Amino acid sequence: MQISFEGKVALVTGAASGLGLATAKAFAEAGASVALADWNEKEVQGAAKELSNQGFKTLAVACDVSDDSQVEAMVKKTVDAFGRLDAAYNNAGIQNVLAETADSPRDDYDRVMGVNLRGVWSCMKFELQVMRKQGSGAIVNCSSLGGLVGGNQRGTYHAAKHGVIGFTKSAALEYATRGIRVNDVCPGLIRTPMADKMEAEGQREALKAMLDYYVPMQREGRPEEIANTVLFLCSDLASYITGQSISVDGGYVMR
Repeated sequence: MQISFEGKVALVTGAASGLGLATAKAFAEAGASVALADWNEKEVQGAAKELSNQGFKTLAVACDVSDDSQVEAMVKKTVDAFGRLDAAYNNAGIQNVLAETADSPRDDYDRVMGVNLRGVWSCMKFELQVMRKQGSGAIVNCSSLGGLVGGNQRGTYHAAKHGVIGFTKSAALEYATRGIRVNDVCPGLIRTPMADKMEAEGQREALKAMLDYYVPMQREGRPEEIANTVLFLCSDLASYITGQSISVDGGYVMR
């Protein structure tokens, strides 16, 4: 069955590359008007222009999701441009500096929590204000495999991603009777610029070991496989699904 978002409006954060860009493209190809948001203004402008040149309706918004005022402005610009907000994928995220908990820098904790957890809270806050007035909408937050398990030297990242799942479930409960659904995806090892950066910083062997020993499918995921899951969760095909964490990880969490 074809998923259509004709006449609908979608907002994607972290949309300049990786999972966000793949999802923005998928929404556009499904007929949605799409607001692409990212802290990297040059890259997100380029991504939006490329889609626009293909005939899709897009809007580029520079936004640091750790700044509430920028998030509020992002949502307002989206609604001002397209008139409503039907779907949101809160995807923006960053990695922590690798360190055992005893050695974890406080400024890095604040940085990661500001984007990965407070950023999701802030995005939901302002998206839900619009959707509440409409009486409809669907939100998908990006948690992670790291939201379901622990990880050596990754405590800050994993704690933030666990928190995303808590926010998702709570918001899903609050709006379940008001036409709004809230779910999250938990990507595993996906080939993105973030994965490239992790390898460049010396984590190649660790990621390869994870793939070899813990991923039953024995391959990395593709950004499009996350995008497909997000679109499904935001579509009417998932009309009875809310408060769920969907692992897209090649089977990792079965272990």
